[in-house]
Amino acid sequence: MGNRLSQIATRTGDDGTTGLSDGSRVPKDHLRVQAMGDVDELNSHLGLLLAEPLPEDVRELVIVIQHELFNLGGELSWPGGELLKEAAVLRLDEALEHHNAALPRLKEFILPAGTRSAAIAHVCRTIARRAERAVVTLAAHETVRAAPRQYLNRLSDLLFVLARVLNRANLDGLGGDDVYWQSERMKRLDAAGA
Repeated sequence: MGNRLSQIATRTGDDGTTGLSDGSRVPKDHLRVQAMGDVDELNSHLGLLLAEPLPEDVRELVIVIQHELFNLGGELSWPGGELLKEAAVLRLDEALEHHNAALPRLKEFILPAGTRSAAIAHVCRTIARRAERAVVTLAAHETVRAAPRQYLNRLSDLLFVLARVLNRANLDGLGGDDVYWQSERMKRLDAAGA
């Protein structure tokens, strides 16, 4: 891989194809390449999240997730390969349970808003959902292990929870609570209590 990385502009993609890890070439709009691109975009947005002030345990978790997403993307680029370990999915389950346990129970839907770090986590959540859909679409046409799909599904749930955690972290002086959707039910309850 070191040799490949020493020359960034190879011009081999000028014909509209890209190389996979097994040496095959596919069109750049191939379902596999689209899934890889969504995972890469998610990882890049997690890098943006890491540029924000974060609680140290959240920072460490996001760094681990970035490495695991790189493995996931590598697995997608290697038809029939396996790079993402089952332990990665379990790690997300554990993190989800840990961080969700400290949060108040939701009574209404929340908006993807609040602090800058929470808003970025919500953007990451939506990209994770898109990446999951891309992997599902790919799996309908080619063999893909379940772990990448499961990982992206758990990750989007975890990012929702982390956005709530980050809204409460108050590292930038703006934290406090979730931003609730003002449903008709909430308006009636507010009016009744006023």
